[in-house]
Parts: sequence; C-alpha cells; structure tokens
Amino acid sequence: MLTISNRGQQMPPSPIRKLVPFAEAAKKKGIKVYHLNIGQPDIETPPAILDAVRHADLKVLEYSHSAGNESYRRKLVQYYKKVGIDVSYDQILITTGGSEAIMFGFFTCLNPGDEVIIPEPFYANYNGFACAAGVNVVPITSTIETGFALPPIEDFEKVITPKSKAIIICSPNNPTGYLYSRREMEALKDICIKHNLYLFSDEAYREFCYPPEDGRGAGEYVSAMHLEGLDQNVVLMDTISKRYSACGARIGALVTKNKAVYDAAMKFAQARLSPPGLAQILGEAAIDLPDNYFDAPKAEYMARRDLLVQRLNAMPGVFCPNPGGAFYAIAKLPIDDADKFCQWLLEDFSYKDQTVMLAPATGFYGTPGLGKNEVRLAYVLNLGAIDHAMDCLEKALEVYPGKTITSQVNSSSLTS
Repeated sequence: MLTISNRGQQMPPSPIRKLVPFAEAAKKKGIKVYHLNIGQPDIETPPAILDAVRHADLKVLEYSHSAGNESYRRKLVQYYKKVGIDVSYDQILITTGGSEAIMFGFFTCLNPGDEVIIPEPFYANYNGFACAAGVNVVPITSTIETGFALPPIEDFEKVITPKSKAIIICSPNNPTGYLYSRREMEALKDICIKHNLYLFSDEAYREFCYPPEDGRGAGEYVSAMHLEGLDQNVVLMDTISKRYSACGARIGALVTKNKAVYDAAMKFAQARLSPPGLAQILGEAAIDLPDNYFDAPKAEYMARRDLLVQRLNAMPGVFCPNPGGAFYAIAKLPIDDADKFCQWLLEDFSYKDQTVMLAPATGFYGTPGLGKNEVRLAYVLNLGAIDHAMDCLEKALEVYPGKTITSQVNSSSLTS
C-alpha cells in the first residue's frame, strides 16, 4: 500500500489559504468577497520596474549565478546602506521569495530535532518550514492585551534547552503588525549571546513603520543587523514582495555576515540552481526608484489601518490594538470559534450580496487552543473596500449563531 510520508501528513494547512474553496463557491453564487485574509496589496506595482522586464534585451533567458546576479547583489548593498545595514554583495544570497530564505536558514543552521523559539502569534508558514526541516517550534506567547509586545525575556529563559538553536522574529510583525522597540531587540541580542543562539530576523515590512499613537516622530525600525556584537548570530530574511507590491515576482534574500552559514546556504542554492531571472531584473530596477517612492504607499496603509482599527473597535465586543507597522492586525471577536466563523462568513452569510474573508488566528499560534476568538485582517484593500468589508463583519457579528458575550479590552491598559 502506498503511503504518505510523516512529513507530508504533519505539514500544516495554511490558515491564510485553506478557506479558498469556500470563497470560490461564494463567488460562484454571485457574492462579492472582500479578501482581508491574505497580504496581497492592491497598491500598483511600480510601472518602471515592470518596464525593466518588458524592455530587457535578452536573447537567452539563462541561469543566473546560484547566489543571484552579481549586478543585483551589488545594488542591494546600496539599498541596505540606506537603511543602516552595512553588508557586502558576497554576504547576500538571492532567493526564490522570502520563503526560500527562511527555508535555507532552517536547513543551514538547524538539525532535525533542534528547537526554534518563536514569539506567537507568528507567520503561519514558519510552522511549515519547521516541519519540512524536521525542526520543533517552541512558542512563547504574546497577548492582545499588551498589543502583542515581545514576551518577557524570562519566558524565553524558561524554555531554552540544549536543543534550542535559534529565535525567529518578524518586525514589523506578520500577523500582529507589532513593531519591536530597540529595548526589545537589545534584550533578544543579550539572550542570543548568552545562550549562543541564531537570531533569524524576517524584515519583509521594514518600509512600513508608523508613528506611535501620540503622533510624535516615526516608529523606529531596528534591524537585527543594527545590533552591535551580533554579526555571527544574525541571519536576515528579506523579500521584495510587500515592499514593491510585487508578490508574484518571488524574489527574496538571505543576508548574513556569518561566512560558514553563507557557504552552507550556497550549497542549498546550488541544488535549486538559481533564483528567477526576469524577477531579478525587476528587483534591480526597483532599487533605482526615487527615495520618496515609499511615502505614498506608507501614507495609504496608515489611512487604511486607522479606518480598520476605528471600525473594529466601534463594534460591540470587538478589540483590535493599533498596529505599529506592516499591514496586518489581529482582532478579538465575540465568537466561539474563529475557524468556524471564518468559514460561516463564506458559506452561510452575506450582506447586500457581499461578505468578507478573514484568516482565523488559530493557525498563527503554536500553542493549541489559542486564537480561538481572534482573526487576522490584512488591510491591503482601498478605503472604500475596507469600509464595505467592515459593514459586512459588523452585520455578521450581529447574527452569527456562535456569538459570545465578552467584555471589551480597555485600550488604556495596553503597554508599549
């Protein structure tokens, strides 16, 4: 009898994509679905970078270097310098999306059975990459009551064992939108040095850091590569997907000053031959965009965030902390089961022939039972669409059969 591997059986489904069949069925019934479940921005991909691909003078679309085109890596050095990261082109390995950078990091730095510590809720695909690498995820819980701030370092100390090899962070965070402070990043540095751990830093959303709620200044982006004395521990994972609204290009990067890590990752890169050729042309052209390119999308995302959070917190029994970056938020809803609710929205509910697709937060936690009354929302649609989506959600919460009565969190109790 043919069987499926243990790895295949253990591979978790995506909480972001698993409800797609229900969305497709709703659309076939004539219902408009507002997709707040996935981080696919509707911001236009810059025409100049698409034109670079259209006008590429190529007679043969050949393999690139396994580390990526040298011309692209050299230009990325300039990009990173602008954000305070000093690296050389031979410390950058171009990957097929940020996903491959994460996988290369796992495969290179961790053995099967090793443990990686991750503040939860976390990007759901970390679970999938860990499963593929045979690595065990050890979650450390952050809570909505603190706005999903970094858990106390004491919580990390409690779970560190001889099998602990790395900590993964994402800042600004997917799925919470939380932006780690310099104090929190320095605390992570200290624990990585103390216990000789890698620090995997997913920095896909660095361009989208927002001013604090008092409106003073801008939210400070602190890269793991800004931390002094941690060069050998840091493996940075990056992507152009969100930065330039180019998710389909599938171009990312693994960046590290640890030569042994880089050299080992290169062997995995050679095994997959090379990253996408046309997309590297697009990525290289993106670095020539004017420095003020991000002003408009950043302002748009802030407006969308403000509308989304305001609408959510005006609904009875709903609470959503104000995200400090990226374009995601997690909200607590007065519901019994987020997975059932999100499916119900697509299967059994519509308002004016419209409904909203959300991602149940259960898939972003590693601890069983958490996130049962939380959902992730990606504010990647225009203001009008977000308003209509919130109308749908508000009406849905009024009639959902599994509605619960909860007390609303007092936002004044949040800590930074």
